[in-house]
Amino acid sequence: MSSPSKRREMDLMKLMMSDYKVEMINDGMQEFFVEFHGPKESPYLGGVWKVRVELPDAYPYKSPSIGFVNKIYHPNVDEMSGSVCLDVINQTWSPMFDLVNVFEVFLPQLLLYPNPSDPLNGEAAALMMRDRTTYDQRVKEYCEKYAKKEDAGAPPEEKSSDEELSEEENVSSDDEVAGKADP
Repeated sequence: MSSPSKRREMDLMKLMMSDYKVEMINDGMQEFFVEFHGPKESPYLGGVWKVRVELPDAYPYKSPSIGFVNKIYHPNVDEMSGSVCLDVINQTWSPMFDLVNVFEVFLPQLLLYPNPSDPLNGEAAALMMRDRTTYDQRVKEYCEKYAKKEDAGAPPEEKSSDEELSEEENVSSDDEVAGKADP
């Protein structure tokens, strides 16, 4: 049985040697970004996301933390934080799984088969259950707006809170924005 640090190195190298673009956050091997493409035969096709991965000290015995950096419209992904609600990763993780499984199986399955009965984004879940065609269109709109190759390549700091405020509140006055910035 190999040590967790050896396994972490091995899994990370395996991920890098597959066709995923991996960008390390620090000098260690515990935090990094992975460029993830939307699966074929889904409304996410053509979307490119930067996914943040954080490996706990106990990896592979404890699951990695996964989150989308650029926005994605999905019932099981928190729209603001990008946190993923994924049973396989969060509750049923096993040391038999590795990082390649996360990007080749778990995340594509999540996007192909959302679970609206266990939502982190209630609005997306409700829309999906009420009107699947409109839901798919909203997914495509988000892909076009937030999930271009250049969005996945941009460091998260470049996405300013000013941009998010202007997107959320297109008709806000300077006083309202100034009021929100003041705690």
